[in-house]
Amino acid sequence: QVQLVESGGGLVQPGGSLRLSCASSSSMFSIYVMGWYRQAPGKQRESVATITSDGMTTFADSVKGRFTISRDNAKKLVYIQMNSLKPEDTAVYYCNARFQGMDYWGKGTLVTVSS
Repeated sequence: QVQLVESGGGLVQPGGSLRLSCASSSSMFSIYVMGWYRQAPGKQRESVATITSDGMTTFADSVKGRFTISRDNAKKLVYIQMNSLKPEDTAVYYCNARFQGMDYWGKGTLVTVSS
């Protein structure tokens, strides 16, 4: 079982920045595709950004140019740097690990963008 623990959420003003971290317990972390997803109230969970084991990244159109994703395989951490935050970025952000068709999820961290 892969355990994922997110941290770094909170309240930020529009235009501000926030960095989320996700720590993994797995010794196989380096080969997982890691991702960040979010779920806003009343909406379905959506993919925000993903990063493969060799560093290839994808981003949702809504966050391109504002968010970056990175990983530190030695520390078994994945990050998402969120800049120029907008109220519509408000959501619970979930860390995801994907391996051989299996998905593992953290419990999520709340990001609120509001003045």
